[in-house]
Amino acid sequence: MTSKRLELGIALRLIGLLALLCAGLYAQQRAAYTLMAGAVVLLAGAVWELARYVTRNNRALADYLLAVKYRDFSQFYNEEHSDLSVRPLYAAFNQINGTFRQLSAERETQFTYLQTVLQLIDTGIISYDAVGEVEWVNEAFKQTLELPYLKNIKALQKRLPALYEAIDQLQPGTPVVVKITVGDKTMQLLLSATSFKLQSRVFTLVAFKNVSHALDETETAAWQKLLRVMTHEIMNSVAPIASLADSLRRNLRHELEQVSAPAQAERVLLDDIAEGIGIIQTRSEGLLRFAQVYRDISTISAPLLTTVYVQELFGSIKGLMTPQLRESSIDLSTMVEPAELQFQVDSRLMEQVLINLVLNAAYAVRETAQPRIQLRARQTESGQVIIEVTDNGCGIPAEVMDSIFIPFFTTRRNGTGIGLSLAKQIMHLHKGSIKVQSVVGQGTVFRLEF
Repeated sequence: MTSKRLELGIALRLIGLLALLCAGLYAQQRAAYTLMAGAVVLLAGAVWELARYVTRNNRALADYLLAVKYRDFSQFYNEEHSDLSVRPLYAAFNQINGTFRQLSAERETQFTYLQTVLQLIDTGIISYDAVGEVEWVNEAFKQTLELPYLKNIKALQKRLPALYEAIDQLQPGTPVVVKITVGDKTMQLLLSATSFKLQSRVFTLVAFKNVSHALDETETAAWQKLLRVMTHEIMNSVAPIASLADSLRRNLRHELEQVSAPAQAERVLLDDIAEGIGIIQTRSEGLLRFAQVYRDISTISAPLLTTVYVQELFGSIKGLMTPQLRESSIDLSTMVEPAELQFQVDSRLMEQVLINLVLNAAYAVRETAQPRIQLRARQTESGQVIIEVTDNGCGIPAEVMDSIFIPFFTTRRNGTGIGLSLAKQIMHLHKGSIKVQSVVGQGTVFRLEF
């Protein structure tokens, strides 16, 4: 239909051109030069109009392709007020523009949705190019590392060298765990990376997740399993020894009572044997009590959560510990912000945690000139409750820092190595964590985060 209209339009214009040409020739023969000049002007105009008529579709197509080049799909082509020959072309243009606008809107919606999801997840994500220029980073990355702005990945080298080194050596498809300290928080991050190419540029995308709590739970579960196996084996092995030693001791005592007048040498030998059996029995019973204690640690029941006011909890701890601490001239102070701060915990288990931490702090400050221990509780802007036990004692050496929560590990001569491991297990039962910061010669801070 369009081609027929185009051919008809061309035919009519050609007839017009032929008529003007004939008129010009007729005027020339009649020597009507004015009429001939008018015919020539009209003929030139007709030729020009014919050329425009034939090429108007090409011009419209060229204009549209230019708009496509600059991704401008907002233009609307008026079909009703256009020439019949270009109406189908304008209709096609409008249809294509509408399709592109719809696709653009859908892509924008998907991009916005993806951006929102990536901002909400608790996994830190960063993307950077071959020279380290950061292309995109989400809020979890910035909040976890306390970085409000990051332009180049190399900026991490000064602030978090351990993390930068881990990212620099990270291989796509090979996750690694790195331990870093950000401010007053120590965390373990699980890093993974992938590479992709976009518009002839190579990008690296790194994602990390704080797995400190998960790793602590796994470690605690492993220690609990080991404790159960060890205590079971110890009790099964030692119990018969203790029972046998008790029987031998009673039988030996009975035999000594039956002998009326044993020789002096025989009497001394029997007494030595009785003493040795008594030592075996005492140590066996001690091992049984020792195993029983660790078995109790590995079988702590689920906490009975109640609403506890921190001020009352600190008051109870202070009332229990002040008489003992006063003997060593240790000052114990408390601070709660806000004063009415409360949280959901098992008060009995939490008292046990705080007593253990205060006793450890008292041991740490035993040689300090002005020994001080402070219990401080505060609430963060996000509503998280944090309790800190701070002392100005000798501090914890860096070489043993990673071992202090391991059951049986202790640096004290008469220590059992159960206090901190018990505190860690109780905190995990409360879905919380216990962390430590220490400077040798200045003091230590144990932080309970709920």
